Amino acid sequence: MLRPGSGDEPCPTVVFSNSLGTDLRIWDRVIAALPSDWHLLRYDTAGHGLSSGGTSLSIEDHGADLVALVDAFDIDRAVIVGLSVGGLIAQSVALARPERVAGLVLSNTAARIGTPDLWSQRIAAIAEGGMAAIADGIMERWFSARFRRECPDDLALCRTMLAHTPVDGYTALAAAIRDADFRPHASRITAPTLCIGASDDAATPPDAMRALAGLIPGAVYQELSGPGHLPCIEAPEAMAGLIRAFIDSKVSA
Repeated sequence: MLRPGSGDEPCPTVVFSNSLGTDLRIWDRVIAALPSDWHLLRYDTAGHGLSSGGTSLSIEDHGADLVALVDAFDIDRAVIVGLSVGGLIAQSVALARPERVAGLVLSNTAARIGTPDLWSQRIAAIAEGGMAAIADGIMERWFSARFRRECPDDLALCRTMLAHTPVDGYTALAAAIRDADFRPHASRITAPTLCIGASDDAATPPDAMRALAGLIPGAVYQELSGPGHLPCIEAPEAMAGLIRAFIDSKVSA
């Protein structure tokens, strides 16, 4: 889904890559808070939302999908905003196709997310009990206690989004995360990079984000106080502010 910029002057193009078990709607409030003259593109990762497929794809394959998407919109270079697994996908594009990446915003992610055992256990739990088997635990990992207490409608929407994710799409992307490790390669990323952490993120804690920023030459680390794993839901205006400041200062249109 493309929101074309409203102005005639050159302006940034930003592509948003969402997290496991979500769809492009997680970016609604962030996009609403960004400048109207920017070109903003969001999409459903394969096997999620309205995108089919996704089985047996590696993170690098998902990165190739992203490049094919921007090709379809005749986009030469873009800033990629990747959240969680979207951050892994963004790293893969920056490594494989650096000429296409004007900048990176890596949010609530890592060079390696979790452990192989964690992902294999989650895949097995879903195979046995479906998405419902993990939904409550995932909500606790995704969101701060304050958000879960004070925003029941938003929490219910996100739980439904997760529950409606196709099992095959979720488990295939979980397997891709399990098998991805960019720690040996992140030092080759040349794009200007902002790493965003969140104080209450139980899935990719701030230490993981600081470690990622330390691997990427010149990367800047910023931390949001209060949100959990999905600051685009819990603190969209604050996240948009960090994205805007980074692009305005580090990325040319």
